[in-house]
Amino acid sequence: MRLRFTKMHGLGNDFVVIDGIHQSVALTAEQIRFIAHRHFGIGCDQVLVVERPRDPRADFLYRIYNSDGSEVSQCGNGARCFARFVHDQGLTGKDDIVVETHAGLIRPQLQSGGLVTVDLGVPQLEPAQIPIDTPRRQPTYTLQLDGATVSFSAVSLGNPHAVLRVGDVTRAPVATLGPQLESHPFFPQRVNVGFMEVVDRQHIRLRVFERGSGETMACGSGACAAVVAGRLQGVLDRRVAVELSGGSLFIDWQGEGEPVLMTGPATTVYNGEIEL
Repeated sequence: MRLRFTKMHGLGNDFVVIDGIHQSVALTAEQIRFIAHRHFGIGCDQVLVVERPRDPRADFLYRIYNSDGSEVSQCGNGARCFARFVHDQGLTGKDDIVVETHAGLIRPQLQSGGLVTVDLGVPQLEPAQIPIDTPRRQPTYTLQLDGATVSFSAVSLGNPHAVLRVGDVTRAPVATLGPQLESHPFFPQRVNVGFMEVVDRQHIRLRVFERGSGETMACGSGACAAVVAGRLQGVLDRRVAVELSGGSLFIDWQGEGEPVLMTGPATTVYNGEIEL
Protein backbone atom coordinates (compact mmCIF):
# COMPACT_ATOMS: atom_id res chain seq x y z
CA MET A 1 0.00 0.00 0.00
CA ARG A 2 1.39 3.36 -1.07
CA LEU A 3 0.12 6.44 0.79
CA ARG A 4 0.51 10.15 0.15
CA PHE A 5 1.05 12.20 3.30
CA THR A 6 1.99 15.64 4.56
CA LYS A 7 4.41 16.22 7.45
CA MET A 8 3.26 19.12 9.65
CA HIS A 9 3.88 20.54 13.11
CA GLY A 10 2.30 22.85 15.63
CA LEU A 11 5.11 24.38 17.71
CA GLY A 12 7.22 21.25 17.25
CA ASN A 13 4.42 18.81 18.11
CA ASP A 14 4.69 16.95 14.81
CA PHE A 15 2.20 15.01 12.72
CA VAL A 16 1.84 12.88 9.64
CA VAL A 17 -1.44 13.96 8.05
CA ILE A 18 -3.14 11.60 5.57
CA ASP A 19 -6.01 12.32 3.18
CA GLY A 20 -8.38 9.40 3.68
CA ILE A 21 -10.97 10.85 1.30
CA HIS A 22 -9.07 10.56 -1.99
CA GLN A 23 -7.14 7.41 -1.10
CA SER A 24 -8.02 4.24 0.79
CA VAL A 25 -6.59 4.29 4.32
CA ALA A 26 -6.90 1.32 6.70
CA LEU A 27 -3.93 1.44 9.05
CA THR A 28 -3.04 -1.21 11.59
CA ALA A 29 -1.43 -0.33 14.91
CA GLU A 30 1.83 -1.83 13.62
CA GLN A 31 1.74 0.39 10.52
CA ILE A 32 1.07 3.47 12.63
CA ARG A 33 4.04 2.66 14.85
CA PHE A 34 6.20 2.25 11.71
CA ILE A 35 5.06 5.60 10.27
CA ALA A 36 5.74 7.33 13.60
CA HIS A 37 9.18 5.76 14.10
CA ARG A 38 11.84 8.45 13.81
CA HIS A 39 14.53 6.11 12.43
CA PHE A 40 12.68 3.58 10.28
CA GLY A 41 9.54 5.55 9.30
CA ILE A 42 8.62 9.19 8.78
CA GLY A 43 8.68 10.21 12.44
CA CYS A 44 5.89 11.97 14.34
CA ASP A 45 4.08 12.30 17.65
CA GLN A 46 0.69 11.50 16.08
CA VAL A 47 -0.77 10.29 12.79
CA LEU A 48 -3.84 12.28 11.70
CA VAL A 49 -6.35 10.93 9.15
CA VAL A 50 -8.91 13.04 7.27
CA GLU A 51 -12.13 11.14 6.50
CA ARG A 52 -15.66 11.93 5.35
CA PRO A 53 -17.90 12.85 8.30
CA ARG A 54 -20.61 10.66 9.75
CA ASP A 55 -22.29 13.64 11.44
CA PRO A 56 -24.23 15.72 8.84
CA ARG A 57 -23.28 18.93 10.67
CA ALA A 58 -19.55 18.34 10.09
CA ASP A 59 -17.29 18.96 7.10
CA PHE A 60 -14.78 16.22 8.01
CA LEU A 61 -14.05 13.40 10.44
CA TYR A 62 -10.73 13.79 12.29
CA ARG A 63 -9.01 10.60 13.54
CA ILE A 64 -5.92 10.70 15.76
CA TYR A 65 -3.42 7.93 16.43
CA ASN A 66 -0.60 8.18 18.95
CA SER A 67 2.89 6.97 18.06
CA ASP A 68 2.25 3.74 20.00
CA GLY A 69 -0.63 2.88 17.62
CA SER A 70 -3.48 3.74 20.01
CA GLU A 71 -6.38 5.87 18.80
CA VAL A 72 -7.39 8.91 20.90
CA SER A 73 -10.24 11.39 20.78
CA GLN A 74 -8.61 14.82 20.77
CA CYS A 75 -5.39 16.68 19.91
CA GLY A 76 -5.36 20.47 19.97
CA ASN A 77 -2.17 21.08 18.00
CA GLY A 78 -3.28 18.42 15.56
CA ALA A 79 -6.63 20.19 15.09
CA ARG A 80 -4.83 23.33 13.92
CA CYS A 81 -2.71 21.32 11.48
CA PHE A 82 -5.81 19.42 10.34
CA ALA A 83 -7.58 22.69 9.50
CA ARG A 84 -4.56 24.05 7.62
CA PHE A 85 -4.18 20.74 5.74
CA VAL A 86 -7.77 20.48 4.44
CA HIS A 87 -7.66 24.11 3.33
CA ASP A 88 -4.22 23.97 1.68
CA GLN A 89 -4.98 20.64 -0.03
CA GLY A 90 -8.15 22.07 -1.60
CA LEU A 91 -10.49 19.78 0.36
CA THR A 92 -12.46 22.87 1.47
CA GLY A 93 -12.58 26.56 0.67
CA LYS A 94 -13.95 27.47 4.11
CA ASP A 95 -12.02 29.38 6.76
CA ASP A 96 -14.49 28.22 9.43
CA ILE A 97 -14.59 24.42 9.51
CA VAL A 98 -16.74 22.02 11.53
CA VAL A 99 -14.81 18.85 12.36
CA GLU A 100 -16.17 15.64 13.85
CA THR A 101 -14.01 13.88 16.46
CA HIS A 102 -14.71 10.94 18.75
CA ALA A 103 -15.09 13.56 21.50
CA GLY A 104 -17.67 15.63 19.58
CA LEU A 105 -17.56 18.57 17.17
CA ILE A 106 -14.76 21.13 17.15
CA ARG A 107 -14.59 24.33 15.10
CA PRO A 108 -11.18 25.40 13.77
CA GLN A 109 -11.00 28.86 12.21
CA LEU A 110 -8.15 29.95 9.93
CA GLN A 111 -6.72 33.35 10.80
CA SER A 112 -4.20 35.62 9.07
CA GLY A 113 -0.47 35.04 9.44
CA GLY A 114 -0.73 31.25 9.46
CA LEU A 115 -2.56 31.14 12.79
CA VAL A 116 -5.53 28.90 13.53
CA THR A 117 -8.06 29.29 16.35
CA VAL A 118 -9.78 26.15 17.59
CA ASP A 119 -12.90 25.99 19.75
CA LEU A 120 -12.20 22.85 21.79
CA GLY A 121 -15.58 22.88 23.49
CA VAL A 122 -16.59 23.07 27.14
CA PRO A 123 -14.13 21.43 29.58
CA GLN A 124 -15.45 18.42 31.46
CA LEU A 125 -14.77 18.52 35.20
CA GLU A 126 -16.93 15.75 36.66
CA PRO A 127 -14.96 12.59 37.56
CA ALA A 128 -17.05 10.23 35.41
CA GLN A 129 -16.61 12.49 32.37
CA ILE A 130 -12.83 12.87 32.61
CA PRO A 131 -12.69 9.92 33.64
CA ILE A 132 -11.00 9.49 37.01
CA ASP A 133 -11.62 6.86 39.69
CA THR A 134 -13.26 8.91 42.43
CA PRO A 135 -16.94 9.49 43.30
CA ARG A 136 -17.05 13.27 43.61
CA ARG A 137 -15.51 16.35 42.04
CA GLN A 138 -12.82 18.20 44.00
CA PRO A 139 -10.70 21.31 43.28
CA THR A 140 -7.59 19.12 43.42
CA TYR A 141 -6.89 15.42 43.86
CA THR A 142 -4.01 13.62 45.56
CA LEU A 143 -2.20 10.32 45.04
CA GLN A 144 0.61 8.62 46.92
CA LEU A 145 3.54 7.78 44.64
CA ASP A 146 6.74 6.29 46.05
CA GLY A 147 5.86 7.64 49.50
CA ALA A 148 5.27 11.20 48.26
CA THR A 149 1.93 13.03 47.96
CA VAL A 150 1.22 14.32 44.47
CA SER A 151 -1.51 16.97 44.07
CA PHE A 152 -3.13 17.85 40.72
CA SER A 153 -6.23 19.14 38.98
CA ALA A 154 -8.13 16.93 36.52
CA VAL A 155 -9.81 18.14 33.33
CA SER A 156 -11.06 16.58 30.09
CA LEU A 157 -11.10 18.35 26.73
CA GLY A 158 -12.05 15.23 24.85
CA ASN A 159 -8.97 13.61 26.40
CA PRO A 160 -8.05 13.40 30.09
CA HIS A 161 -5.46 15.72 31.67
CA ALA A 162 -3.83 15.93 35.09
CA VAL A 163 -2.26 19.35 35.77
CA LEU A 164 0.40 19.78 38.47
CA ARG A 165 1.64 23.14 39.76
CA VAL A 166 5.45 23.35 39.92
CA GLY A 167 7.82 26.11 40.97
CA ASP A 168 10.23 25.70 38.04
CA VAL A 169 9.09 23.81 34.95
CA THR A 170 12.68 23.24 33.80
CA ARG A 171 13.29 21.12 36.93
CA ALA A 172 9.93 19.35 36.93
CA PRO A 173 10.14 15.51 37.16
CA VAL A 174 8.47 15.01 33.78
CA ALA A 175 10.48 11.91 32.81
CA THR A 176 9.76 10.08 36.08
CA LEU A 177 6.41 11.35 37.35
CA GLY A 178 4.85 11.64 33.88
CA PRO A 179 4.80 7.91 33.09
CA GLN A 180 3.84 7.00 36.67
CA LEU A 181 0.72 9.15 36.49
CA GLU A 182 -0.04 8.35 32.85
CA SER A 183 -0.67 4.68 33.62
CA HIS A 184 -1.94 4.98 37.22
CA PRO A 185 -5.23 3.08 37.93
CA PHE A 186 -6.78 6.38 39.08
CA PHE A 187 -7.03 7.19 35.34
CA PRO A 188 -9.00 4.35 33.64
CA GLN A 189 -8.14 5.65 30.14
CA ARG A 190 -4.62 6.78 31.08
CA VAL A 191 -3.89 10.52 31.21
CA ASN A 192 -1.85 13.38 29.77
CA VAL A 193 0.26 14.92 32.53
CA GLY A 194 0.94 18.67 32.52
CA PHE A 195 3.56 20.43 34.66
CA MET A 196 2.58 24.11 35.01
CA GLU A 197 4.68 27.01 36.28
CA VAL A 198 2.64 30.19 36.85
CA VAL A 199 4.75 33.21 35.84
CA ASP A 200 1.94 35.73 36.33
CA ARG A 201 -1.82 35.87 35.82
CA GLN A 202 -1.48 36.04 32.04
CA HIS A 203 1.56 33.83 31.46
CA ILE A 204 2.43 30.23 32.31
CA ARG A 205 5.17 27.81 31.32
CA LEU A 206 4.17 24.22 30.60
CA ARG A 207 5.60 20.80 29.84
CA VAL A 208 3.34 17.86 28.99
CA PHE A 209 3.91 14.11 29.09
CA GLU A 210 1.34 12.80 26.60
CA ARG A 211 -0.19 9.35 26.95
CA GLY A 212 1.08 7.07 24.22
CA SER A 213 3.72 9.57 23.02
CA GLY A 214 5.83 10.74 25.98
CA GLU A 215 6.91 14.36 26.40
CA THR A 216 6.19 16.47 23.33
CA MET A 217 7.39 19.96 22.41
CA ALA A 218 3.83 21.29 22.63
CA CYS A 219 0.38 20.00 23.59
CA GLY A 220 -2.60 22.12 22.60
CA SER A 221 -5.26 20.42 24.69
CA GLY A 222 -2.73 20.29 27.55
CA ALA A 223 -2.28 24.06 27.31
CA CYS A 224 -6.06 24.48 27.47
CA ALA A 225 -6.33 22.11 30.45
CA ALA A 226 -3.60 24.00 32.31
CA VAL A 227 -5.38 27.32 31.85
CA VAL A 228 -8.69 25.78 32.97
CA ALA A 229 -6.97 24.40 36.09
CA GLY A 230 -5.28 27.73 36.83
CA ARG A 231 -8.51 29.67 36.34
CA LEU A 232 -10.40 27.35 38.69
CA GLN A 233 -7.62 27.80 41.26
CA GLY A 234 -7.97 31.58 40.93
CA VAL A 235 -4.39 32.22 39.79
CA LEU A 236 -4.97 33.02 36.08
CA ASP A 237 -6.94 35.58 34.07
CA ARG A 238 -9.22 34.83 31.13
CA ARG A 239 -6.55 35.23 28.41
CA VAL A 240 -3.25 33.46 29.01
CA ALA A 241 -0.06 32.96 27.00
CA VAL A 242 1.17 29.39 27.43
CA GLU A 243 4.90 29.01 26.84
CA LEU A 244 5.88 25.50 25.70
CA SER A 245 9.17 24.04 24.53
CA GLY A 246 8.22 24.64 20.89
CA GLY A 247 6.72 28.14 21.29
CA SER A 248 3.63 29.86 22.66
CA LEU A 249 -0.11 29.27 22.42
CA PHE A 250 -2.80 31.73 23.42
CA ILE A 251 -5.75 30.40 25.41
CA ASP A 252 -9.03 32.17 26.16
CA TRP A 253 -11.52 30.72 28.65
CA GLN A 254 -14.34 32.76 30.22
CA GLY A 255 -15.16 30.17 32.88
CA GLU A 256 -17.33 27.16 33.69
CA GLY A 257 -19.86 26.21 31.06
CA GLU A 258 -17.97 28.12 28.35
CA PRO A 259 -15.78 26.70 25.55
CA VAL A 260 -11.99 27.01 25.49
CA LEU A 261 -10.44 28.85 22.53
CA MET A 262 -6.85 28.10 21.50
CA THR A 263 -4.85 30.11 18.95
CA GLY A 264 -1.47 29.14 17.50
CA PRO A 265 0.43 28.32 14.30
CA ALA A 266 0.21 25.29 12.01
CA THR A 267 3.18 24.66 9.73
CA THR A 268 3.61 22.39 6.70
CA VAL A 269 7.07 20.81 6.46
CA TYR A 270 6.84 18.68 3.30
CA ASN A 271 4.67 16.35 1.22
CA GLY A 272 5.69 12.78 0.44
CA GLU A 273 4.71 9.17 -0.20
CA ILE A 274 5.42 6.06 1.82
CA GLU A 275 5.17 2.35 1.00
CA LEU A 276 3.56 0.22 3.72
